[in-house]
Amino acid sequence: MIKIPERFQVSPFLVFYLIHSLQFGVGVLGFQRVVAEKSGHDAWIAVILAGVLVHAALWMIYRILKGANGNVITVHKEIFGKWLGGLLSMVLTSYFLLLAITVLRSYLEIVQVWMFPDINQMLFTFLFLLLVYYIISGGFRVVTGVSFFGVILPSYLIFAFFFPLEFADYRSILPVFDHSIKDIVISTKDMSLTILGVEALLIYYPFLKNVEKSQKWAHFGVAFTTVLYTFICLVSLVYFSEEQLQKNVWATLTLWKIVEMPFVERFEYIGIANWNLVILPNICLTLWCASRIIKDVTKIKQKYTVIFVCLLAFISVNFFQTREQVNMLNDIAGKIGFGVLYIYIPALFALTFVFRKIKEKKK
Repeated sequence: MIKIPERFQVSPFLVFYLIHSLQFGVGVLGFQRVVAEKSGHDAWIAVILAGVLVHAALWMIYRILKGANGNVITVHKEIFGKWLGGLLSMVLTSYFLLLAITVLRSYLEIVQVWMFPDINQMLFTFLFLLLVYYIISGGFRVVTGVSFFGVILPSYLIFAFFFPLEFADYRSILPVFDHSIKDIVISTKDMSLTILGVEALLIYYPFLKNVEKSQKWAHFGVAFTTVLYTFICLVSLVYFSEEQLQKNVWATLTLWKIVEMPFVERFEYIGIANWNLVILPNICLTLWCASRIIKDVTKIKQKYTVIFVCLLAFISVNFFQTREQVNMLNDIAGKIGFGVLYIYIPALFALTFVFRKIKEKKK
């Protein structure tokens, strides 16, 4: 049983920011090419379908944790026992650590390609993770505050997506449903890495006040993320041809290149610099989850486990040097994320449902 004092908990409406900030990360800058590879101008349908599936996974998470007197670590121990449950929880630690490494290394690659080719990778990673450590050391409420500001402060960037509409060809998205169901399903799967994030709720669930009221805010967060991704995808589809889109690794940054303002010439530089605020909650939340799991399983204080996961992240990020290695990292994270979201969570939901029914009958 995990009981968190009320002074360490956060209000239900803040789940909106926790969910959205983790779903809306570095993937926004280049998800269009991956999603449109199979489904072409119907890619926006795959984005909506991915959002619907995430809603279903989120509903399952709330059902799994309802009445668990804790988080997913409690559920693992309840169903699988202390040792096997603890081992499964530690596997989940590796998953959250992988997400943090993927986000940080992908963002660093964008900085290297678009702004500073000779940036010192180790120094940048060290300084960024030092900031992450400082935030996580303040507790979950501080991490939540960073998630809140990570959504609010860079929100003005959404207006930059209206500039390309001046050159849009709306016939590009016609005819609708021009691709096979198989192609759309593959694109929905390819959207997995970009829209991951709700699974962190499995860990920070006990830190929420009035968890019943938080569920609607969590679904609002997923819905808001899905609407934003769909809008950005549609803008990209009416601005680029399918051939152009396949040649743009970071389509969002290319869209920002056409933004013209009297006081700034290269708007994409502002976007990349401000994206620090967007990925900061991503990395803080995932590393907080990783360190929290270790703390709950091993009973080691979280101030020590945070140092451990930050060191692992620092070593791992600097291990990936080339574009091919970063691509491989993203592919692995995407496949594992797909497994967690669409296989692990439904399987745990089914096991929990059966286990609790058996327990009720015994009583």
